[in-house]
Amino acid sequence: MNYQEKIRNIAVVAHVDHGKTTLIDKMLKESVNKRDYEAMPERAMDSDELEKERGITILSKCTGIKYNDYRINIVDTPGHGDFGSEVERVLAMVDGVLLLVDAFDGPMPQTRFILKKCFDYNLHIVLVINKIDRPGARPKEVLEMVYDLFLELGGGNVNLDFPVIYSSAKEGYALNDLGKHGEAGKVGLKPLFDAITEFIPHPPILNRPSLEFLVTSIGHDDFLGATAIGIVKSGGLKVMDQVFLYNAKDELVKARPNKIFLFDGLKKQETNEIKEGDIALVSGLTGVTAGDYVVNEKPVSPLQRIKIDEPVILVNFIVNKSPFSGREGKLVTTRRLRERLFKEALNNVGLKVSDTGDETIFDVYGRGLLHLSILIEKMRREGFEFAVSKPKGVIKEIDGKKMEPYELLYITIKDEFTGPILERLSSMKGNLIDMTKDDKGNTYLEFVIPSRSIMGFHNEFLTLTKGTGTMNHNFYKFDEFAQEISPRKNGVMISMENGEANSYGLFNLQERGSLFVAPQDEVYEGMITGIHSKPGDITVNPCKKKQLTNMRSKASDEMITLTPAIRLTIEYALEFIEDDELVEFTPRSIRLRKKLLSENERKKESRGLLKA
Repeated sequence: MNYQEKIRNIAVVAHVDHGKTTLIDKMLKESVNKRDYEAMPERAMDSDELEKERGITILSKCTGIKYNDYRINIVDTPGHGDFGSEVERVLAMVDGVLLLVDAFDGPMPQTRFILKKCFDYNLHIVLVINKIDRPGARPKEVLEMVYDLFLELGGGNVNLDFPVIYSSAKEGYALNDLGKHGEAGKVGLKPLFDAITEFIPHPPILNRPSLEFLVTSIGHDDFLGATAIGIVKSGGLKVMDQVFLYNAKDELVKARPNKIFLFDGLKKQETNEIKEGDIALVSGLTGVTAGDYVVNEKPVSPLQRIKIDEPVILVNFIVNKSPFSGREGKLVTTRRLRERLFKEALNNVGLKVSDTGDETIFDVYGRGLLHLSILIEKMRREGFEFAVSKPKGVIKEIDGKKMEPYELLYITIKDEFTGPILERLSSMKGNLIDMTKDDKGNTYLEFVIPSRSIMGFHNEFLTLTKGTGTMNHNFYKFDEFAQEISPRKNGVMISMENGEANSYGLFNLQERGSLFVAPQDEVYEGMITGIHSKPGDITVNPCKKKQLTNMRSKASDEMITLTPAIRLTIEYALEFIEDDELVEFTPRSIRLRKKLLSENERKKESRGLLKA
């Protein structure tokens, strides 16, 4: 029997929060000994600090388990649409996927995106209808919805003869048949493992001597240095072999691997050699980037590169020039900011970075606000200070027409909010393509809408639905540029001076709107201190102090009651700002500001008198 016949390379894919990481946890725990099982943490695959804090998967990760005499390499992937690039490069190194669908929610935006990619790569699919123990679960109805989605995306020739597994990842069981629910505690995940080994094919057996190791992601280890994860498409690779990095520019760069590891649970198993079909981690490949091939000679025919959908959102990263620059962060120079952004683009394949005419400003293209906010938070924790402009949809010219990205937007709301939501989304150039209701008072809406329309809509959506609605969206296509979309309805309150905000000054301002600053917060001229309750910006003085004339005045000041300031998050700040505003990010602070800090300069600009 060939070596590859006992290997299964699979990815676990789904919409966000449908249970991928939890299912892999249970698969790992069922395949290890009791001692390792008890030592294993929950959500073991989410090892990144931000992943643990946010409860989402950001980076794809590999693990390996043994089942009978099979070695199953499993890749956990993000469920959020902003990290679709992580999913796409994973699909290039597997032969099949476990497609998880929530037994209550059914197919969602990322389900559609992933399934289309699976068809593009001709991958075998095992459908896992998860969370069948969830109240209100409707697995049979969800299965019909998945069949409909297969037919919609795959056309009339699509194969619907795929295995269906019903599971509860949380409880750690899987079933071939809903009627066997009583056997759940006895069989564990055996039906799922059997479906993987029986239905997912082994890696292709090429038996070619020429080495082709596709690098899908790179990283850094404190002990190993630069690392590369990928799959051996053909040939074999040994420690200290003289090889070449073959990049997208058709260049060959000498390299020599010094250590090679296979994946075994949450551990890495060192080996001297890897063969066709192996997914492995290799260290010592200096200068490697995601998408490179490791070869022993220049390929005769072109190699298939990782296909990544283009970014749909653009922001400017700008060197921080505010009056508070350098107070909190150590990394504030143009050189350090540029180096960090271009380094990120090497491995974050969904991200693109380019210089502009101004050496202090960089264009950064991403897949969505969450995608960019994760980068921003990582940089803040590393000690960077910088400013970011309002996110914009990427504009392209196709066949002489101005085109912009559109999203598929899925909304679940109570029936009573349907009118206001339809009215608001219609004003934002949204096109309603489906509306259904259930017998529990819920309305389900599906829109096609310009990406830029919903970049600042989430907070307004929560207000309109009193916090009860849910919305999910994913990139759909580029289409003709819509008309101009109305900007933020409310103006802002802008500080007129530098100083420390105090209770008296803020108390007088809170009648005019909602505040972003609290007493003792330092502010500067041009900094946005709150939301004006009316359209139009106003200049205010949050540092104003009351002139004391007697002790009674001082005592009354102590009785001032302030409404708590709005807590700024990265996503909220990026959604909130307009074209003439920036968000200032430092390791400990998030501040909103006008691009032009001086009120005099802002007035000149509004009259067209300011020199470029």
